[in-house]
Amino acid sequence: MSWHPQYRSSKFRHVYGKPASKENCYDSVPITRSVHDNHFCAVNPHFIAVVTECAGGGAFLVIPLHQTGKLDPHYPKVCGHRGNVLDIKWNPFNDFEIASCSEDATIKIWNIPKQLLTRNLTTYRKELIGHARRVGLVEWHPTTANILFSAGYDYKVMVWNLDTKDSVIAGPVKTINCHQDVILSMSFNTNGSLLATTCKDRKIRIVDPRLGIVLQEASYKGRRANKVLFLGSLKKLLSTGTSRWNNRQMALWDQENLSVPLTEEDLDGSSGVLFPFFDSDTSMLYIVGKGDGNIRYYEVSMEKPHLTYLTEYRSYNPQKGIGEWHAKAMWGSGYQN
Repeated sequence: MSWHPQYRSSKFRHVYGKPASKENCYDSVPITRSVHDNHFCAVNPHFIAVVTECAGGGAFLVIPLHQTGKLDPHYPKVCGHRGNVLDIKWNPFNDFEIASCSEDATIKIWNIPKQLLTRNLTTYRKELIGHARRVGLVEWHPTTANILFSAGYDYKVMVWNLDTKDSVIAGPVKTINCHQDVILSMSFNTNGSLLATTCKDRKIRIVDPRLGIVLQEASYKGRRANKVLFLGSLKKLLSTGTSRWNNRQMALWDQENLSVPLTEEDLDGSSGVLFPFFDSDTSMLYIVGKGDGNIRYYEVSMEKPHLTYLTEYRSYNPQKGIGEWHAKAMWGSGYQN
């Protein structure tokens, strides 16, 4: 069942989604076939990066934003991982630096040249080694340059300082050991003083990233939270997951008190993971379903009911990956054109 709360006057009540024209799209991009529940793409003011198929290892494409149209089948890749790439994130302080993590249990930091790539990029700036199992998530600290966080299937969150210039291979400066199972998502608040995580043990945690201790914890009991997101400076968290009856669900939390959600609503019975994106400039929340073509828009407010449904964009093409840059978002189709 879809959730349509009582109508409330909103300055965004006429917002709608519109797909880009064909000449403004990226065509024939060989998107990865991995079933890992991640974004698989990242975008910044200069580039869009997309995880792609690669024989004998892991790779991703870095395409200049202005280079739309059909992609050359031999377009150069960024490659060097020995396993599938699971997550990629642009450095918020450097538009020409990107981090990637992989099933090979490493994280690599890449410098992307300002000129177009003419051949595969295989030389990385740093290789970060510390996780015992594959690394599923990477996240840059939002306010401190060259600090990177990673989450692995060894249940650990590791903190890396990339300022060291003496070695290509680096180890973590801190390890956070407070999770009992695989970490499914990470999100920083605006100043980076808090880190929220969801875990396969059905718990949402708010962690002090400096001390590595849990400040707040929500137990989801029969429900499961897949993704969590800090909502700008509102001191609220938004989680998406599934209810005990396997309906897709979202919940809004007060970051100071995770004992009970402020509001909790079932959305539908589909099986794909829901990815939340928040635009702090407009206080608009986007809920994007992986494997389906639905993108729901909500307005977030401090007053009850907190979340006001606006409208929904629907496409026949299922989303494979989602990337966001400020108020702009880019969605990747699960099919090759």
